[in-house]
Amino acid sequence: MKACIHMMKILIFLISCMWVILGVLGANGNSSGGSNRPKNVSIGALFTYNSVIGRSARPAILAAVEDVNSDTTILKGTKLNLIMQDTNCSGFVGTIEAMQLMGREVVAAIGPQSSGIAHVISHVVNELHVPLLSFGATDPTLSSLQYPYFLRTTTSDYFQMYAIADLVSYFGWREVVAIFVDDDYGRNGISILGDALAKKRAKISYKAAFTPGGPESDIDNLLVGVNLLESRIFIVHVNPDSGLNIFSTAKRLGMMGASYVWIATDWLPSLLDSSYMIEPNTADLIQGVIALRHHTPDSDLKTRFSSKWESLKNKETVKFNSYALYAYDSVWLLARALDALFNSIDAITFSADPKLRDMNESVLHFQSLRIFDQGPKLLQILTSTNFTGLTGQIQFDSEKNLIHPAYDILNIGGSGSRRLGYWSNYSGLSIVPPDTLYTKPPNTSASSQNLYSVIWPGETTKIPKGWVFPNNGKPLRIAVPYRVTYLDVVTKDKGPLGVKGYCIDVFEAAVALLPYAVPHQYILYGDGKRNPSFNNLVNDVAENKYDAAVGDVTITTTRTRIVDFTQPYMESGLVVVAPVKESKSSPWAFLKPFTWQMWGVTGIFFLLVGAVVWILEHRTNTEFRGPPRQQLITIFWFSFSTMFFSHRENTVSALGRLVLLLWLFVVLIINSSYTASLTSILTVQQLTSRIQGIDTLISSSDPIGVQDGSFAYNYLRDELSIAESRLRVLKTQDEYVNALQRGPNGGGVAAIVDELPYIELFLASTNCQFSTVGREFTKSGWGFAFQRDSPLAIDLSTAILQLSENGELQRIHDKWLNRNACSNQMNPIDASRLSLSSFWGLFLICGVACSLALTVFFCRVCWQYSRYHAEVNEHDIEQAETPRPSKRSIRATKSFKDIMVFVDRREDEIMDKIRRKSGDSKMQHGQVSDGPSS
Repeated sequence: MKACIHMMKILIFLISCMWVILGVLGANGNSSGGSNRPKNVSIGALFTYNSVIGRSARPAILAAVEDVNSDTTILKGTKLNLIMQDTNCSGFVGTIEAMQLMGREVVAAIGPQSSGIAHVISHVVNELHVPLLSFGATDPTLSSLQYPYFLRTTTSDYFQMYAIADLVSYFGWREVVAIFVDDDYGRNGISILGDALAKKRAKISYKAAFTPGGPESDIDNLLVGVNLLESRIFIVHVNPDSGLNIFSTAKRLGMMGASYVWIATDWLPSLLDSSYMIEPNTADLIQGVIALRHHTPDSDLKTRFSSKWESLKNKETVKFNSYALYAYDSVWLLARALDALFNSIDAITFSADPKLRDMNESVLHFQSLRIFDQGPKLLQILTSTNFTGLTGQIQFDSEKNLIHPAYDILNIGGSGSRRLGYWSNYSGLSIVPPDTLYTKPPNTSASSQNLYSVIWPGETTKIPKGWVFPNNGKPLRIAVPYRVTYLDVVTKDKGPLGVKGYCIDVFEAAVALLPYAVPHQYILYGDGKRNPSFNNLVNDVAENKYDAAVGDVTITTTRTRIVDFTQPYMESGLVVVAPVKESKSSPWAFLKPFTWQMWGVTGIFFLLVGAVVWILEHRTNTEFRGPPRQQLITIFWFSFSTMFFSHRENTVSALGRLVLLLWLFVVLIINSSYTASLTSILTVQQLTSRIQGIDTLISSSDPIGVQDGSFAYNYLRDELSIAESRLRVLKTQDEYVNALQRGPNGGGVAAIVDELPYIELFLASTNCQFSTVGREFTKSGWGFAFQRDSPLAIDLSTAILQLSENGELQRIHDKWLNRNACSNQMNPIDASRLSLSSFWGLFLICGVACSLALTVFFCRVCWQYSRYHAEVNEHDIEQAETPRPSKRSIRATKSFKDIMVFVDRREDEIMDKIRRKSGDSKMQHGQVSDGPSS
C-alpha cells in the first residue's frame, strides 16, 4: 500500500514538472532573446481553406511567411510562427476558431475572409488589442471608428459599388435590380450601391436577396420574380463559391439573351482567375457578362510571384486570384511593422484582462484570452507603413482604407475575358491604366469617361436600353379625362379603345414606334357631366392609382415635381379672349402712323438739317444769302420741302451735298413707312376692346372666366394674385358665349383666360365673334404623364420627336383640330404705330453726319480767319506811320462781332483778298532786298 502511495506521489511530481516545462516553453514562444528581439513571434491566419478565396490565399500566406523567415534583413533573426485556423464557411465555426486563435497569444491575425466573422471577431480584437489584417472582408460597414483594430488590406466594396454606379450612369441606365446574398457582405454592399446610384440620379428598383447556402429552388423563384420586372440590369453581388448557380438558373430561364445586362462584382473574376482557362460549360453560362476585378499593376514583384506560384507544392489551384496577392502583402505588411516595433520596445508582453479576471468559474475557459500590451503601438505602425507590394503601393488613408482603389472592367466572351477599361476613384472610367493617370490632375468629368465597346448577352454590340415592359400580364392603366367640352381633343367612344380624339391618336402613333409591345387599357377619368380636375388626375397617377395619364394634360412646374412628363406634343399657353368691336374712322387718322415722340423727333431733324445745310452753304451759295428775314424763310422752306424732294435751292459745297444726301435717304424711308402704316390703318379692319391683355385684367376688378378643370384657375389665383371671387368657372362652350355677351355688368365676364388650343377651337366654332387680346403670357405644352422614373416617359419622348420630324404629328393635328382660323383677330392701332425705336439708328447716322460736317466747316473757317488776320497785321505794320500798338491791345480788338462778320462774308471774296495781300507783301519784300545793292 505504501508503495502505491509512493508511486502516486512520484507520478504527480512528474506531471507537475512537465506542466511547468510546457508552461515555460509556451511562454518563451513570444519571449525576447539576448538582443531584445524574440526568437519567434506567433501570428494567426483565419480563413476557409476549401473556398475559392482560401485555395488561393493559403499558399500565398505560407509563401509569404517562408519568404519573410528566409529574409535576414526584415526581422533580423526573429521567425514568424504561423497558426492557421479553418473557418469551414460557417459563421459559428469561424467564431469559435477565431476565439481559439486569440487564446494562443498571437500578436496579429491575417484574415478573416468572411465579413460576418470579421464583425464578430473585431469586438474581441478590440478588447485584446490584437490587430486584424483582413485580405477578404470587403463589407463597407467594417469601419475604423467602430472597429479600430480591424485593418482592411484589400479594397473596400464601398469603392466597387461606386464603380458600378459609374458604369450604370455611363451607359445611361436609370434602374437596376440587385441580386445578393443575404448576409453582412451582401446587404451592406448593396446598401452602398443604392447611395452611389442616387448620386447618379438612378436607383435600385428591386432588391432580390437569397439565403446563403439555400436550395437552388430559392434561386429559381427569385429569378422568375425579377424576370417579371421592368429593369433588365442585374447587379450580382454574391459569394464566389455559389455565384455560378445564379447564371446557371438564368441561362435555363432564358435570361442570358439580348436585352439583358449582367454586372458581377469581383467574386466572378476571383473564381475565373483561379483556373488556367474557363471551362466551356462555365463560359457558356456567362457570355456577355461585365465583371469587376481588383486592379493590381504589372510589376517585377508580381511577375516573380507568378513564377514562384508554379513551383509551390501545397497549392490547390493552377492560378491565383487577386486575394492571393492581398494575402501575401498582408504578411509582409505585418512583418515590416513588427520589425519597426522590435526596434522601439524591449519585449513583447501579454497581460490578463481585468474584465475576464472578475468573471465567475462558468466562463473560466475565456481567461486564456490575454491583452497584447504592445497592440496599440503595433497598430499605429501598421497604419503608417508605406511600401510597394504585389498589389502596388501599400499605404492607408485617414479612414484606414488603401489609397488608390481601382478596378479592371472585364467583359466575358468566348473562352476568356477582355478588358474594357479601368475604374478608379481618381479618374473614374478610363481606357488608360490608373497608374498612368495618378501623375496627372484628377478628372472625373462626363466627357473624360471612356470604355471600349462591349459585347452584350446575345452577342450584340448595341447598348441595351436596360428595361422592357413588365412581363406580368398586367396592361398599363391609363387614365383619360372624360371631357364634356372640346370633344375633338379627347372624348369617350364606342370603339374598341373606348376613347378617341387628337390626344389618343398621338399616343397610339407614338406607342407604335416603340421597339416593344405596350399592353394598355384606357380608363375614363370623370363623370362625363363636367370636365375633371386635371390636378387630381395628375395626383392619382403619382399615387399609383394609374400608371399614366393620356390627354390634354398641361405641363406645369407643380406637376413635374410629382410625375414625369413626355416631350410636349402640343404647344400651349394662356391667352385672353374678350368681346371686340370695330373701331370707327377718325378725322385725325393721318396722325396715327407715328407716335408723338416720332413726330417730334422728325420735326426737329427737319429743322436741324435745314439749319446745317444753310450754315454749310451760306458762304459759297448765293441762294442761301440775303437779308436775315429771307435767310430764315429759306431755312424753313428748304427743311420741309425735302419731305417731298421739291427743294429748289441747289447745294454747291461738298459737305452740304453729303448731309443732304443722307437726309434724303432718311426722308425716303420715313415716307415709305408712313405710307405703309397709314394704308394699313385705313384699309385693314381694326378691332378694339377695352381689355388690352392680362395686365388690364389684373388692374381691373371685373370677373374673369376660366374653363372648368383647367390649371388656369390656380395660376390666376396663386401666381397672379387675382382674387378668387373674381373667377368664374365655365363648364361649356355655350357658357363661354353667354358670359362674354352679357359682360361684367350683365352678370357675365369681361374676358376669358384659357389655353391657346382651346381658344382657337372656340373662336372657330363661334364664327369669330370674339378675339384674343394681348399676347400669350405663358409658355407650356401638353404631355403624357407617367409615374416618377418611368422609362416609358423617355422612350415616348423620343417617339414624339420622330412623329414631329416625319410630319405625322402635323397630320394628326390637321385631322382633329384643323379649323378655319379667325383672320380678324384684334389688331390695336397702337400695335401698328411706328415708334422712335424703329428709326433711332437712321436719326443717329444723320446726326453724326451733321456734327462731322459742322466740325470740318468750322475748322476750315478758323484756318481762313487766322490766315486772313495774319496777312492784315503784316500789311498794317509795313504801311503804318505811327508806332504799332501792343499785342494786348491788338487782341482786345478781336471781338466776336468781327468773327461773325468774317463768317458772314463770301468765301471767294475772303480768299481773293488773302491772295492779293499775300502777293503785295511779296513784292514789297523784293523791293526792300534790292535797295542796298543799287
